[in-house]
Amino acid sequence: MYNDNLINNNNNGGYMNSRLKIISYILILMFLIILISLFDIMIIRHKKYKNAFDSIVASEIQGSTALRGKIYDRNNKLLVDNIGIKSIYYKRELGTSYEIDLAHRLSLVLELDYNLVTDSMLKDLYLTSKHDELITENEFRMLKERKITSSDITRLKRSRISKEELDKVDKKTAYIYYLMNNGYSYEDKLIKKNLTDSEYALIYENIDDYKGIKLKMDFDRKYIYGDTLRGVFGNISKNSIPYELKNYYLDKGYSINDRVGISGLEYYYDDYLKGEKSVYKSINGKLTEIKKEKQGNDLVLTIDINLQKSIEEIIDNEIKKAKDEPNTEYFNKVFALICNTDGEILAMVARIIIDDTIYDYTSYFVTSSVTVGSVIKGASISVGYKYGVIDIGSVLKDECIKLSGTGTKCSWNRNGLGNLNDIDALKLSSNVYQFKTAMMISGYNYIYNGSFSLKNDAFLKYRSMFNTYGLGVSSGIDLPNEALGLKGANDTPGLLLDFSIGQYDTYTPLQLASYINTIANNGSRVRLFLGKKAKDESGNILFENKREVLNSVALDIKYINRIQQGFKSVLSYGGTGFGYIDLEYKGAGKTGTSQSFFDSNKDGIIDKETITSTFAGYAPYDNPEISIVVITPDISHVYGSSYLSSLNKRISNKISKKYFEIYK
Repeated sequence: MYNDNLINNNNNGGYMNSRLKIISYILILMFLIILISLFDIMIIRHKKYKNAFDSIVASEIQGSTALRGKIYDRNNKLLVDNIGIKSIYYKRELGTSYEIDLAHRLSLVLELDYNLVTDSMLKDLYLTSKHDELITENEFRMLKERKITSSDITRLKRSRISKEELDKVDKKTAYIYYLMNNGYSYEDKLIKKNLTDSEYALIYENIDDYKGIKLKMDFDRKYIYGDTLRGVFGNISKNSIPYELKNYYLDKGYSINDRVGISGLEYYYDDYLKGEKSVYKSINGKLTEIKKEKQGNDLVLTIDINLQKSIEEIIDNEIKKAKDEPNTEYFNKVFALICNTDGEILAMVARIIIDDTIYDYTSYFVTSSVTVGSVIKGASISVGYKYGVIDIGSVLKDECIKLSGTGTKCSWNRNGLGNLNDIDALKLSSNVYQFKTAMMISGYNYIYNGSFSLKNDAFLKYRSMFNTYGLGVSSGIDLPNEALGLKGANDTPGLLLDFSIGQYDTYTPLQLASYINTIANNGSRVRLFLGKKAKDESGNILFENKREVLNSVALDIKYINRIQQGFKSVLSYGGTGFGYIDLEYKGAGKTGTSQSFFDSNKDGIIDKETITSTFAGYAPYDNPEISIVVITPDISHVYGSSYLSSLNKRISNKISKKYFEIYK
């Protein structure tokens, strides 16, 4: 027994010695690997690793957002410039716990509009202290039992702050505290723009005492012509990329604190307008500029600012006159556009009058749509030509029509306009000519009190043709958020007849411009645009928009020519558009009068039936240069006096006259 134990102990000892040897060999090997690696780093590849280290330590730092490019009109007149401003921003640093003290010290230095302080701001500051006395023991117990939430506790506290306690809160500190905490946590919070020299100096001299405060020599946009085209120019962000555009701009390589275009042309052409920030290299805490700041590229527009201002003045004067006319109590806005036949927009004006004050409304130009009426009969009659139900010279009788189960439907003359060919149908704006054509498209020849049903995809045929003219589709305008109008949801026989005279789907002013331009261009639809070109500081052209044909109308040119003849007759003696463009300028076009609707008491319910007037024309008819669109929504109503203002006609006439005064 003793000998067996001795043998076992010897065996165990040998086993342990073997393990120790293996561990020793592994440790020796590891030390050798470390020594070889150190030799490789310090001797063999010392230069490579030193360069890599330097590239980490000597990092590149970008400066603040650079100046944006300027915006000019087609004649190189400055429209949008930059102005330098001193600004103060705040961003909370990690571990900061003295924001209230900082807000108070800033309130002693900064002059702000402290009248903007609200009770909510005062309560925010008041509740930075616990104020548990505002909550009962029972409410605390309910919080612990999770019967109410911390948000409920906060709401209760806010509701129980007395006016006396609120009056003790320092308003200036409360306002600055609000500015320091309003917005997203990642962004610099703007406290004040346009610091005075004394404010800037006082804070700059003691900047170490203002943790989280940044002083910037910032810039802002200066609009040379005030509110003119403000909605078209758009806006830039205040101090960083807005949250809703964060992914878009970060994917393009922007920094979160860049000032970027957020609407209008500023957004659409941001890649050209944005400047290049200065770049510094930091080595051991010393900054060296390695790349100078570069201002953004300049944008030249198709706009003629002289024509733009003249049209604004015309519209402002005419709006005031119209408001003194009968039946105009619901009228409050005008849209007007003039472009050349290459698609270059020369002037784009939208105005709204509120309580006798007129405001710029151009920001709604791309989103507003109206029921346009007979102005679209050029596209409507095209459907009849295309599907062979009418041809050049086809005669149809204009008479009040009656279908089974419906009331009568007439043209503007309830006695009928008699037998009309296609030209006269446009000249006199016959509704019945379009009604009968639409019925034939659907395979039905009109008979009094007959039963009309839809066949042959009539709505699809109409909408497809309208689309080729630019109605119901994008104009290609270089502005974001272009609306396409509203497409009627119900396809019934009666609505097809309404559609054929522009009383169903709605269209935008831009789509009407595309439509009339397409007719002027012999059936070629061109893209509309505002940005003519961008150029760098040396004058080199970086891009240039030129005439771009989007599509051609699927119609033989002889029919396009026929529509042109009809539109020429509309503006001639006896035509419904006579006087919209003076005869000396050789105009062609089409008027429209449509039923529209208005929310008279702004309760969200449409309660008044109104009349909207439209005009789309071009000139000269034998060699078109320009197209004009004028829309006057809700210019009259359908009850009481039958008076209809001639506002649309007056504006159209004066706009065309002003153009030819400038360009002839």
